[in-house]
Amino acid sequence: MGERHIPVMLDEVLVALAPKDGESMIDGTFGAGGYSRAILAAGASRVLGIDRDPAALAAGEALAIGGLTLRAGVFGDMEAIAEAAGFAPADGIVLDIGVSSMQIDDAARGFSFQKDGPLDMRMSASGPSAADVVNRGGEALIADILFHYGEERRARAIARAIVAARKDKRFERTLDLVSVIESVLGRGRPDMIHPATRSFQALRIFVNDELGELSRGLVAAERLLAPEGRLAVVTFHSLEDRIVKRFLASRCGRQAGPSRHMPDVKSAAPSFTPITKGAEAAGEAETARNPRARSAKLRAARRTSAPAHKPDTNAFSGPEISAEEWSR
Repeated sequence: MGERHIPVMLDEVLVALAPKDGESMIDGTFGAGGYSRAILAAGASRVLGIDRDPAALAAGEALAIGGLTLRAGVFGDMEAIAEAAGFAPADGIVLDIGVSSMQIDDAARGFSFQKDGPLDMRMSASGPSAADVVNRGGEALIADILFHYGEERRARAIARAIVAARKDKRFERTLDLVSVIESVLGRGRPDMIHPATRSFQALRIFVNDELGELSRGLVAAERLLAPEGRLAVVTFHSLEDRIVKRFLASRCGRQAGPSRHMPDVKSAAPSFTPITKGAEAAGEAETARNPRARSAKLRAARRTSAPAHKPDTNAFSGPEISAEEWSR
């Protein structure tokens, strides 16, 4: 498992977390365990690894890493999971957002538009799948998903084509969906991103509520971290990075000042101070070695002793689209 996955920006993450002997840290997106193992090797006494993917947890258990505790769940529920496992408060938390290399590489998981497999995309292997969305969702709902979560400019045309195509045959396979998307956008040139990239990204984010989990995970991290505790978050596209940027701006006291026409409202004391200056990108050597790192951004901050702010995920979260609105 370790050979199949290269932790992105590992050196930068370790610098931000600065693990020390006696410290307890949380890897909210365990995956193949790359961050967890490195954190333990760098000096932390114990790490709690959290993952929603049963396959990742099973492989992690087989590694039998000393100091590692594994728990099933989403990092949006990190506070409750950590408290139950005896990891509250924590000295450091790392989140590597998005789909893992192992999930993409396994055609049976349905994440890849380059491999034929069941149209699934569920990280937890439970709940509605991508096939359920495209077969049951209304045209407006599908268009909203593709536009807001994939930033696909031809979202309405693709949604219209999907609804028309499913009248003849239910979508079951990834390449069936790719074919319909290509019928709208064309096959594209080899030097451009694949025409199905944005649509597959959008469906994956929706199916797994990735932006909602990120927003809840950031709030949980704020409540879990001890004073001087470190938070490191690696994102891979603008929607994720925007949420992290807004959250840290609000928690570091960098939000825009109030209008002179508005009442003077006392703002909460900053609960974080920045470690990174803005977003750090992977170095040239890493991007040459690992193409997945090209779009990676790291933002990190240190917890202050101020109380956690009032939970306000709507203030920095992405667009909300309800999975229950199948008929729209």
